[in-house]
Amino acid sequence: MMCGAKYIKAGLCTLLGVVAMGLPAHAAAQDSGGRGSGDSVPSNDFESKTVTAISAEGVDISVDGKLDDAIWQEAQFISDFLQKEPEQGVMPSERTEVAFLYDDGNLYIGARMYSENPEEIAALMTRRDQTGQAESLRVFLDTFHDRRTAYAFVVTAAGVRVDWFHSRDSEFSRDGSFSPVWLARTNIDSEGWTAEMKIPFSQLRFNDADVQTWGLNVVRTIPAKNEDIFWTYVPRDETGWSSRFGTLTGVQGIKPSRRIELLPFFASDTRVTSSSLVDPADPFNGTSEVTQRIGADLKMGLGPNLTLDATVNPDFGQINFDPAVVNLSGFETFFGEQRPFFNEGSQIFRARNAPGYFFSRRIGESPHGSTSGDFSDRPAAATILGAAKVSGRLGSGLSIGILGAVTARETAETFSVSSGEFGREEVEPSAGWGVVRLQQEFGADASTIGITMTGVRRGISDGDPLAEILNRQAFTGGTDFLLRFNGGQYELNGHLGASYIQGDSLAIAARQTSFVHRFDRPDQDHVSFDPSRTSLFGYSAGLQFRKNSGKHWLYNLGLWADSPAWELNDIGRLGLADDIQQWGGLTYRSTEPGKLFRNYRLSINGGNGWNFGGVRKSSWLSMSTNFTFLNFMWVNPFAGHNFDALSDNLTRGGPLMGQPGNEWAGLNFGNNFSSKTRWSINTFFNNRNRGFTRNIGGSLSFEPGDRVRVSFSPRYSRRTSRLQYVTTLDRATDRTFGQRFIFSTLEQSTLSSSFSLNYSFSPDMNLDVSAEPFTSTGRFSEFGELPAASSFDLRQYGTDGTTLTEVVDADGIRSFDVTDGAESFTLGDNDFTSLSFQSRVVLRWEFKPGSTFFFTWRQSRNDFESVGDFVTPGSLFDSFSSPGTNTLSVKFSYWLPIS
Repeated sequence: MMCGAKYIKAGLCTLLGVVAMGLPAHAAAQDSGGRGSGDSVPSNDFESKTVTAISAEGVDISVDGKLDDAIWQEAQFISDFLQKEPEQGVMPSERTEVAFLYDDGNLYIGARMYSENPEEIAALMTRRDQTGQAESLRVFLDTFHDRRTAYAFVVTAAGVRVDWFHSRDSEFSRDGSFSPVWLARTNIDSEGWTAEMKIPFSQLRFNDADVQTWGLNVVRTIPAKNEDIFWTYVPRDETGWSSRFGTLTGVQGIKPSRRIELLPFFASDTRVTSSSLVDPADPFNGTSEVTQRIGADLKMGLGPNLTLDATVNPDFGQINFDPAVVNLSGFETFFGEQRPFFNEGSQIFRARNAPGYFFSRRIGESPHGSTSGDFSDRPAAATILGAAKVSGRLGSGLSIGILGAVTARETAETFSVSSGEFGREEVEPSAGWGVVRLQQEFGADASTIGITMTGVRRGISDGDPLAEILNRQAFTGGTDFLLRFNGGQYELNGHLGASYIQGDSLAIAARQTSFVHRFDRPDQDHVSFDPSRTSLFGYSAGLQFRKNSGKHWLYNLGLWADSPAWELNDIGRLGLADDIQQWGGLTYRSTEPGKLFRNYRLSINGGNGWNFGGVRKSSWLSMSTNFTFLNFMWVNPFAGHNFDALSDNLTRGGPLMGQPGNEWAGLNFGNNFSSKTRWSINTFFNNRNRGFTRNIGGSLSFEPGDRVRVSFSPRYSRRTSRLQYVTTLDRATDRTFGQRFIFSTLEQSTLSSSFSLNYSFSPDMNLDVSAEPFTSTGRFSEFGELPAASSFDLRQYGTDGTTLTEVVDADGIRSFDVTDGAESFTLGDNDFTSLSFQSRVVLRWEFKPGSTFFFTWRQSRNDFESVGDFVTPGSLFDSFSSPGTNTLSVKFSYWLPIS
């Protein structure tokens, strides 16, 4: 018999050999010493891979990681694994066996991971949801058997649990916010290590059927050998993930759980502020403050496929801090979402290659209104009174995501020193927020079509001062599609969206003249500023075609257009409207190891950008390469060129300005990611705006013990821009439309570093310490103005009949007196030194599954000076002594599985 015949099921040859010896399959594997090199090479045909789960109804299974319950001897163990890395399609260096049991409430997974040298098993204990460099077993379940989505349950050799959700047919598209309540234990012995998992069916969504058929894959990672072994793997030059799974059968007689879970919590904060930040005349600013909060989270199943998540008075006291930045551009800085309620399942509200309709950090952001009086006590963020979302996937292939939230009206108490009177002023109106995302899957290749709708409505009445700065209501939405061909090798995707905002004419006027739109630009005629408008309508459209897989050649082409009035920033995320972008790219790659490289990739990309007036804003060409050597070290050189173009945003609402062409280049490289000590170095250079930028950064992480992980990431940047916008002033003549658009040379240096230390007492108790010192300085000089619309050069002050005089006062603060004929004006000192030190210590203890105790100490120090000296390594330590606040928080949450 030929064991390689096309239609022989995986493992048949091995099974026949075992039967010939008269031994049970599981016993034979144990007798072999666990080595896989002597076995016949199994098939990777996912359609032939099947394993049956055995009923354990009425059996009390002890989940201790030892596989010593008798029921495991009756289970069907799979062992027909193959390597994907480092040698694709060959037998693993170590044998792995996995089996499945179930009862009416749980799925049980038992696994034996053989090792030739058990004492060398990487069993690093990390915090929850981090594998680090530990050996691990990963089980993937496509419970809808839709060959598109999958749950991932991971346990490391040290017993640390990790989980995520694949929302689409991609191995590396992972949603880490998926946080089910499940149990796993491991044990290391003389043959290797064993693992047991207990996954409640209540934590899974699946179709209501008498007999369940689920997609299944199992992966074992052995970092010490750079080895990843798969039950079924996707070849390196192909796409797909869930669509390539084998099958888990045998589970029957179970029903989708209604799943009602309540997570009440209590939290308390004690905040201490540096006395130097406390003004004795400020009646609101004490040095200490104590607050308490109670709230609850609810999770409830709505039928077999949908889940309702609700929160009342949510607490986010244990989340990470945002990194410090100095933003001198007109663009808004967007920080990532860190709040658990909004993070969990957030992928369902996002469409691939579609606009940013929903940016959850808009909900509960800082109040927008200002206050009168000398002092005020204002909230740091709008209170989220409650929020709820419904999400899931129906058996028809329809994915549903619905989110709603209500934020409170916020007021600030004010105090006037002269009158000695207190007052109260509104700084944020009450608001309702809503998002709906529907996506229907169709066709054999899992193509999709979806719609997204968002809305915000604020409680603003006529005459309310907040009506001058905030829209009363905003609605956005659109449709998108993804057509996949030939198993996902080719994709065509596109979108069409619309936006509508409505409010007071002053609020709409502010949007028209914001950096995103700039309808008030004086030298354009394709848009017009109308101060009487009370609404604004915009649209967006895009189309992209790409080849995703193939042995060597990949490519993509795309076109995207956002109309001048396109507006998302009430509940979404948009940097710039009035924008048309066209791009294309070609890639050549090799995924098979050669004499020098394990794999490599070479890409060339280019594109152009215009506004809707036909002005070419950008043209660029770039090349990038990625090489991975046989020892797994990697290097990524890249370079590119921007051609001369015209900018419609450099003058911040003024006329067009020339954007000189420039070049950029960089080199990133690092060692094997699986090494015990991992490092990387990143470099970048460009000569944008007739100046230069030089960045260098890196990362270093290592494990000095089996319970400790340390990482360190320093970054340094030095840049000079000779076209840094400073201000706009009126002028007596009509030159440049009666205004001066003033620029300067900015010399900026920035030094920062992030540090983290993680210590694990057990898989369920971890201590995290993190800190980020930051300092940035800027010095302004060589002032000048735009001499004419579309000019690439500046009219330098001190030349061309102008004078520039530097004046330094007794405190060392500089200013600059400028004369231009009969006109004179003064430019203030914009030099700065910004210091920041953020740190956090979190003790997390999951004292029972789903129930957690947090103790958090957060420190935030900030300082600012009007001094522009360049940073030195010692400057970073100056941030440690900056004034700031210390906050101690305690949070206790208890998981109650009601049904």
